[in-house]
Amino acid sequence: MSYSIKRALETPFLKTQSRYPVTLLTGPRQIGKTTMLKELMKGTGRNYVTLDAYDARSLAKDPAAFFQIHKPPILIDEVQYAPELFSYIKMIVDETHMKGDFWLTGSQAYKLMQGVTESLAGRIAIMQMQSLSQAEIFGYESAPFAIDIEKLSQTKTHAREIPAIYKSIFTGGMPEIASSSVDDIQEYYKNYIASYISRDVKYIASEIDDLKYYDFIKAVAARIAQQINVADIARDIGINEITAKRWLGILETLGIIFFLHPYSNNIIKRALKKPKQYFFDTGLAVQIIGWSTPEITMNSAMNGAYFENFVISEIYKSYINAGKEPTLYYYRDKEGHEIDLILENSGNLHPIEIKKAAIATKGMAESFSLLETVHPYTVGKGAIICNAQNLSAVSRDVVVIPVSKI
Repeated sequence: MSYSIKRALETPFLKTQSRYPVTLLTGPRQIGKTTMLKELMKGTGRNYVTLDAYDARSLAKDPAAFFQIHKPPILIDEVQYAPELFSYIKMIVDETHMKGDFWLTGSQAYKLMQGVTESLAGRIAIMQMQSLSQAEIFGYESAPFAIDIEKLSQTKTHAREIPAIYKSIFTGGMPEIASSSVDDIQEYYKNYIASYISRDVKYIASEIDDLKYYDFIKAVAARIAQQINVADIARDIGINEITAKRWLGILETLGIIFFLHPYSNNIIKRALKKPKQYFFDTGLAVQIIGWSTPEITMNSAMNGAYFENFVISEIYKSYINAGKEPTLYYYRDKEGHEIDLILENSGNLHPIEIKKAAIATKGMAESFSLLETVHPYTVGKGAIICNAQNLSAVSRDVVVIPVSKI
């Protein structure tokens, strides 16, 4: 894949690796981890080896021999295949104390993370990468999303109408698709899912039946932006609830889905407790369901859920692309009141409503009043993110933000 799209994570990665001997970049397959790091190492003399190659993986069984041939500074790709290397890397960094000597990539598989935390504690920085954000695709400046009118007004983006937004939802953020090197999006995702199951899922749980797990992923994709009901998913595909929970954990561990947990405090007793689940990449979710065009996606019964997923995943990516982890919640109570997203930032809780409509109204924010200031939090400005074309406001404390601004 050619390196035609600059990644927002480049600068945070370089800053981080300068402070640690080892930096691990995690994330799903084919989202550009290796491509970015190879670009950053050009002209530096850094060595490269991939453990996808059988001979390199076999040699890694003998770490002493491996590092006689593959010397630091080095980029080791797909390091999850050789956890034997971790203890030897520890020996090397404890001897040399060289910052930035080891760049590693890998999936967020449990075995990998366990080996890293046990062997390299205090010596390693772990960073996450996801598929491309809209800012990266369109070449906008990337920064963690904040409800700041001045900064939002200065953000140079182009207004996009609803069909264009759903085209972005449909295509997603996989680099090969965004760089127009894929002719058939459906075929690409079909192969991606097959590879994901046969390689990453089987690496964690080799006993999983491929077809059954594919049915499971479809059941999850049909419930984006919904509270998780494990019993329903288990019943739909004929597995028990324990297995369904474990399989959800695999999807989360490998960076395919993420959860929003409900916000509650001692005052709000009526809040529901189940998390809601989202896909990091809406293109993947759409293709799993089987919608064949952006127009079908836009007119489907799930169009609101796709839009909500798109907005929340973009906000999430805006943080991880800066090397940060966002603090996000949602709120729903037994009376049916709901706040789609609550962003916690510097002790402030910012309620956010997400609507696919092109016009925002004050009534869309009526549930914001349910948030109450409880130490150590205060309630900050709220926002309605929608398909409006311009920044505006429905009240002194509620801003209207076009989706193109995130």
